[in-house]
Amino acid sequence: MAQPAGEERRQAAAGVSEGAEILRRKGLSSYLRWFGPAIVAAVAYIDPGNFGTDIQSGAQYGYVLLWSVLLANLMGMLLQYLSGKLGLATGKSLAEHVRDSLGTRARIVPYWLGSEVFAVFTDLAEFLGVTSAVYLLSGGTIPLIVASWISAFDVIVVFALAGRRFRRVELMITMLVFGVGLGYVYEIFVTRPDPASVARGLLVPTLTNGGQLFLVVGIIGATVMPHVLVLHSSLTKAKAEGMDIEQRKRLLRLHRWDTILNLTIAGLVNMAILMMAAAAFFVVGLSPATVNGAYMTLVPLFGLAAGVVFALTLLFSGWSSSTVGVLAGQAILEGLLGSKVNPWFRRIIIRVINVVPTSFALALGYNPLALLVYSQVVLSLLIPLPLIPLIYYTAKRSFMGDLVNRHSITFLAVVTAGTIIALNVVLIATSL
Repeated sequence: MAQPAGEERRQAAAGVSEGAEILRRKGLSSYLRWFGPAIVAAVAYIDPGNFGTDIQSGAQYGYVLLWSVLLANLMGMLLQYLSGKLGLATGKSLAEHVRDSLGTRARIVPYWLGSEVFAVFTDLAEFLGVTSAVYLLSGGTIPLIVASWISAFDVIVVFALAGRRFRRVELMITMLVFGVGLGYVYEIFVTRPDPASVARGLLVPTLTNGGQLFLVVGIIGATVMPHVLVLHSSLTKAKAEGMDIEQRKRLLRLHRWDTILNLTIAGLVNMAILMMAAAAFFVVGLSPATVNGAYMTLVPLFGLAAGVVFALTLLFSGWSSSTVGVLAGQAILEGLLGSKVNPWFRRIIIRVINVVPTSFALALGYNPLALLVYSQVVLSLLIPLPLIPLIYYTAKRSFMGDLVNRHSITFLAVVTAGTIIALNVVLIATSL
């Protein structure tokens, strides 16, 4: 995905693998050397799709759907752990295992096309998020349709600054995620959610109508995202190259804590988005129909700073998730087809697919927030595509060796997959 540079290049010249360099260090230094894959995966928790589903949930129903955000985050944490573990244990990504299992081109290509569908819908959410952020930060002077064309070039900024140094991409994503988190610390401080209502929403599951079910499925689709289930295994596989089983177990401990730490922080930000919407809009009887409407509503209620911080977090979220989308697209394409494609070329192709129809929809006056939510529901419906193979491979000793899942972990993963699929079935049945 990137060429080694700096210290990585010197290690390569000396024949030192990345995993060996990580294990050579101790304590915090070892963890910081490992740090990267989980923060990239954590972007899925705070991408513009989360903004759309969380804002709509909080504005319409207050705090009552907070439990679903918590549930989605716990599901995502387990599945991302399994994805990274697969790469560590086998030295192959999820996409590469699927290619090996399917065997023939006639079977691989349909699976690849299905994977490209969730890549496109992932990019749609990112594209809409950056579009709205550009429009809001301009004070509305840039029309929404023009903002959509400007946002088509968002990821060029990130990759131009990072060059070919993947470690620099990871650090830039970390800074953007930190910016989103810091912004929501401020938003929570300003809007002051009610602690009792927050606790009740987290601990008492409530699902009383089809509208809530639709949003729950959207929240899951916005959090447990198919593309990062594929990507995480691709990011960790290289770190275990040349390692024996005991060394892989040591790396697995770093991966476990890295996943728990980064995804917990991202999950708290995810919850904060819904809490902000509930505190700012629901309690006063306002339900902004768009992300732009949320900004316009925040400003008179809590001041210009609250609105600007909201727009900036949306921009940071879109930039980071766009970058992760490129990386995931590469992992999907290279893993399934064995073809290397320039990330610039891939980004242009996906953005053309999204920019033209989405710009047309915006020109016709379609609601960007509604488009965001619908894109996340589609993603939830596509989650089984990578989810089922992931659980299968990590539960088989023939693939994982001594790092095979414990039966309890496999059970939790199956329950997670069953819950997601059941919610999708119920949604489809009640929508017909």
